[in-house]
Amino acid sequence: MNNTTVGFIVEKERKKAEKLAKFEAKKNKQVNSKAPKGGKDEKKKKQEEPIPEYVELTPAGEKKILQDFNGPQFKAYNPAIVESAWYDWWVKEGFFEPELTEDGQIKPEGVFSIPAPPPNVTGVLHIGHALTVALQDALVRWERMRGKTVLYLPGFDHAGISTQSVVEKMLWKRNQQTRHDLGREKFVELVWDWKDEYYARIKGQSQKLGASYDWTREAFTLDPKLSRAVRTNFITLFEDGTIYRDNRLVNWCVTLNTTLSNLEVENKDIKGRTLLPVPGYDEPVEFGVITSFAYPVEDSDEKLVVATTRPETLFGDTAVAVHPEDARYKHLHGKHVVHPFLKTRIPIITDAEAVDMEFGTGAVKITPAHDPNDYATGKRHDLEFINILNDNGTLNENCGEWQGLKRFDARKIVIEKLQEWGLFVESKDNEMTIPLCVKSSDVIEPIMKPQWWVKQKDMAEAALAAVKNGSVALNPEGTFNAEFFYWLEHMQDWCISRQLWWGHRCPVYFVNIEGETQDPVDSKWWVAGNDEEEARAKAVAKFPGKIFTLEWDEDVLDTWFSSGLWPFSTLGWPDVDSNDYKLFYPMSLLETGWDIMFFWVARMIMLGIKLTGSVPFKEIYLHSLVRDAQGRKMSKSLGNVIDPLDVTTGIALETLHARLREGNLDAREIKRAEEGQTLSFPNGIPECGTDAMRFALCAYTTGGRDINLDILRVEGYRKFCNKIYQATKFALLRLGEDYVPPEKIEITGKESLVEKWILHRFNEASKALNKNLQDRDFLNATGAVYTYWYNEFCDVYIENSKFLILEGTAEEQASARNTLYTCLDGALKLIHPFMPYLTEELWQRIPRRPNDTTRTITRAKYPAYIAELDNAEAEQAYSLVLDISKTTRSLAVQYNISKGAKVFIQSSSAEERRIAREQLSSISTLAKQADQFTVVTSGDELPDGTTLAVVNKDTTVGLLLKGLVDADAEIKKAEIKLRKVEQSKAGLEKLVSSKDYASKAKEDVQQRDQVKLKTFETEIESLKAVIEDFEKLRV
Repeated sequence: MNNTTVGFIVEKERKKAEKLAKFEAKKNKQVNSKAPKGGKDEKKKKQEEPIPEYVELTPAGEKKILQDFNGPQFKAYNPAIVESAWYDWWVKEGFFEPELTEDGQIKPEGVFSIPAPPPNVTGVLHIGHALTVALQDALVRWERMRGKTVLYLPGFDHAGISTQSVVEKMLWKRNQQTRHDLGREKFVELVWDWKDEYYARIKGQSQKLGASYDWTREAFTLDPKLSRAVRTNFITLFEDGTIYRDNRLVNWCVTLNTTLSNLEVENKDIKGRTLLPVPGYDEPVEFGVITSFAYPVEDSDEKLVVATTRPETLFGDTAVAVHPEDARYKHLHGKHVVHPFLKTRIPIITDAEAVDMEFGTGAVKITPAHDPNDYATGKRHDLEFINILNDNGTLNENCGEWQGLKRFDARKIVIEKLQEWGLFVESKDNEMTIPLCVKSSDVIEPIMKPQWWVKQKDMAEAALAAVKNGSVALNPEGTFNAEFFYWLEHMQDWCISRQLWWGHRCPVYFVNIEGETQDPVDSKWWVAGNDEEEARAKAVAKFPGKIFTLEWDEDVLDTWFSSGLWPFSTLGWPDVDSNDYKLFYPMSLLETGWDIMFFWVARMIMLGIKLTGSVPFKEIYLHSLVRDAQGRKMSKSLGNVIDPLDVTTGIALETLHARLREGNLDAREIKRAEEGQTLSFPNGIPECGTDAMRFALCAYTTGGRDINLDILRVEGYRKFCNKIYQATKFALLRLGEDYVPPEKIEITGKESLVEKWILHRFNEASKALNKNLQDRDFLNATGAVYTYWYNEFCDVYIENSKFLILEGTAEEQASARNTLYTCLDGALKLIHPFMPYLTEELWQRIPRRPNDTTRTITRAKYPAYIAELDNAEAEQAYSLVLDISKTTRSLAVQYNISKGAKVFIQSSSAEERRIAREQLSSISTLAKQADQFTVVTSGDELPDGTTLAVVNKDTTVGLLLKGLVDADAEIKKAEIKLRKVEQSKAGLEKLVSSKDYASKAKEDVQQRDQVKLKTFETEIESLKAVIEDFEKLRV
């Protein structure tokens, strides 16, 4: 025979499936089958009956009691039901604790240890924290399933400035009190109460996010163990001279009343006159203006004009500098000007470094105690350093009668007085940078303060070398290296003193010696100790025979000074003999956001090398920052900060608005935030579930600097969760209650082509997932498991298994069931690191292989590549089936045919005809618009009125259209397409026949071009045949 015609009536299979489904529905019927039947109204009423509320029957901490999967509550995926009960059981059973060998050592598979970045106890976790958990926990669960000894260490940071600031705002809002009204002891007690409340809230969030932390090792930066580490850190660095005391310029936040590091200052660029809100002022303050005024030269009518963006600082001027080579001012060298407010004499100095004689007037006012550049000039010329500000931002006693004025009120008065005295010259727009406190948005004031400083040069060089020589890998590779290196190469000494009450009080004491004059700025008069008794003993040894008293430093240490010890203080350091320290240090990986690369990451490396002699972790992965869908930074005042639990459980827009009023925002900020929430979440936030959110956040992670999070995309992954849920329910139905899987995965030789194909695709997915997770390629990891689950397992194999299980021989049914089980079990394990709750819920419902005693999917073995499952031949063959099916569906859609189509598969390849004949059941399953398929050899065998579409160079699909379509319209479409294909073919032929093509084009390129030409020829022939066929339909 020249051809084979095989008709497949798909309706037959559908009816069988429906019959089986009806039988199962009848079997599990919950309502009384003898209830009287009603009409249409009663049926409608039954459909609208609410689903009974799910009641969790599991006692806290016990393994979840799995309720009847056929109950009405389980009809569709419900994240609240799926996520209930599992976490408490995981924790109680110790599944998240490191698994050691019998003698307490690391397992042969290796170790994976990771410290969770400790969230601040200042409120609640936001979506950025959820991203951290999603990425870290995916790696942790993957490594645990690979059999390693895994430690995922959780904890919390006391967050000195942030926490104290929030509590002070709360105290004022509720009681109109300041911390000074309470006193240090009572205020600190209040902060501890706050910590306890919000710690519990944050811990609850972490647990609901599914973070598989080892809670038995939970840490807090103010715990006794970690506090000891902080004191040891300070004492060690103080006694070797790395920590020293100095009176230097610091960044002073008036609102918070404390020093800040450079990293806690945000620089805002403005182009010119700009009004900015400043805490403590009812009206906005003007910036971006440079004011020129004149200093009268002593004993002369001459004036020296200078300019400043901060007129109020003239109270601290101690010199006017000119360039030594500037001819305009050589006659003034060594003379003085008179301060118009204080009437003091100010020297005119020469300084080539501080003055550009081509800029402005060539004269510069020098305020050493309030400007970083002037500070250096003051040091060079031994000028007087005059502080003009109190800690609260008012002018102090050095400002004479203007003492007590607020700094920006003083700015206005200074200008008014200069105008009154005829010394004002002009004010004009000036592009400038305004330093702002990242916590309070207050304008930073450079102020002289005696503080504790850490020398950074040697430590930075050691950290830089560690990254450059590969002791620490910085990932994503190449993304942040240059920035990281630059910062370490230009690092300045670190001010660690903070004028706060909440935190680690500096473990250092001033030795006040009776009868001696001492400078408290000089480190030599200080001793460091764990307590006063230790400090006293050191003072006695240092100053023998002296009578003294000890004065404990009032300041606390910068929060980063304690969190910089996190990877080793949590493991017991300074006790280097502790078991955890010996087993898990240095840690395997640090995963965190790139925005704290300098605040935290660099300091951990520096302190780790300095104090332990080792890098604290072997790898760093820096993830993106989460922004809103519009690309804006998350901000409470914008109303776009997202509580991850609002994404998992859903929340109405009105409830989001109400939340704003519970915080510390003022009325104007609340209004702005409400507008932001309405923009970002016009319909509120839908219930997405933890698994969908985690998967979405991992899928968003591309290795770039930012993620623009669209909640609708997260909601889309909830539908993916439902797909997984429904597929598992279907698989359980097809497997049957008595099904027992084989002892292991193996090829029996009895597998159908689609089974060989899906086992190969499962194998490829396993290989891809392991490689991508090893490479920290979360985008492709999630893409690979999504493709396997959705496009291959659900859409192809599950659809095809229906026919095999229902219509196949006993041998075919058994094989199809075993393959279904293997691929389902493997699929759940593959996606578990991203979706812990859904996979545990479903995996616990499927049968175990004989002798498999694994109690939880969290400890199940992660799928790995199995050579026996590799089958490139089956993949190629089944790809033809998929291509034929896809082409058939496309043709049917193109001509708006939904059922009853008659399809012809024409191929000049005997092998492809064989595959098509043998796989007609698969093709009919995947292309449901057709009810009859015929395999033919040539176009001569096609009936008139058949339209063709190319599958590949050898095979086409024909769809019989006679009597179903408008022939004239179809001819026109085919002619347009024909012209395009002919043009493409002509262009390629011109390229191939060009002079240098044969010599310059690579061999594989030439081969591909020949295949393209052959495909074009096939398509042209097919299109001409289509036109000819439609011409016949006209008759």
